[in-house]
Amino acid sequence: MFDANVTPPLYVAGAGGVGRETLDTVTALGGEVTAFLDDAAQPAQTVRGVPVLPPDQVSGPAGYVVGIADPVVRARLAELLDTAGLRPVVLVHPRAVVAPETTLGAGAIVLGGAYVSSDVVLGRHCQIHYNATVGHDARLADRATVYPGANVSGGVRLGEGATVGSNAVVLQGRAVGPGAFVGAGAVVTRDVPAGAVVVGNPARPLRPGADEG
Repeated sequence: MFDANVTPPLYVAGAGGVGRETLDTVTALGGEVTAFLDDAAQPAQTVRGVPVLPPDQVSGPAGYVVGIADPVVRARLAELLDTAGLRPVVLVHPRAVVAPETTLGAGAIVLGGAYVSSDVVLGRHCQIHYNATVGHDARLADRATVYPGANVSGGVRLGEGATVGSNAVVLQGRAVGPGAFVGAGAVVTRDVPAGAVVVGNPARPLRPGADEG
């Protein structure tokens, strides 16, 4: 699924791994990426035949998505491109499933093999990576990220910029606070404070959260 109003040019911010996976999604949808936007762009650089430009060299009207996993960098680039007059678009890979009555915020990306259940809300610039699942009635705030193979169960709340690592599980009804990180393979059985890093089964703090001192 493309955002209904997407017309060229379309830019992908980030020319790394997630950026290339975003390119795969655009290609699978029958679209084209005009250029990657990357702070480290070199003169005449291309990635898979697509030019790579500095982000400050483009302006609207145009569409964009941020194909970068780091939610802090994602926020910075989104603000830069919004200010330049570009518009964030929604991308859903044709091999992903988004169930009815689910809301996808501007700039959201759902990669191949992902499943987003019914009555879910994804905030702006959320990312659901390949083969990840998000259960019914979950609420993901802006720039929340679910890495490959992770399972976010029904009724879960992910705060702004929270990340669920590869193959991790967040059990039903749990909350992961803003900026928190759930490590790969962790099983979240209790709420995770803002800013915390948790690992293991059951998940335990590796770095204390903001409300734990």
